[in-house]
Amino acid sequence: MVKTESCCGTVLGAPLSDADAAQLARAFAALADPVRLKLLSLVAAMDEVCSCDLQEPLGKSQPTISHHTKALAEAGLIVGEKRGRWMWWRVVPERVAALRDALA
Repeated sequence: MVKTESCCGTVLGAPLSDADAAQLARAFAALADPVRLKLLSLVAAMDEVCSCDLQEPLGKSQPTISHHTKALAEAGLIVGEKRGRWMWWRVVPERVAALRDALA
């Protein structure tokens, strides 16, 4: 039997485990919404940002912002800290880097 070379390179350097694939899928699904993608870019542009400062640039109500920040937090892309009445959000750099690496 003649061994033939693959016509294309591999998609990734190494195959993803099932757990890694599920985690990446949750993160990419969270970013599939334009509001959440924009929200993440706003939080990433700052060291941290208060939920109250997201209403104007997103043009969304506070309950809608809470819904979207919750989805990003559940995907592990942002973390929040409650201070008084408001949540302050920060990006989780290693999670964003993992997404970037998966696409590289």
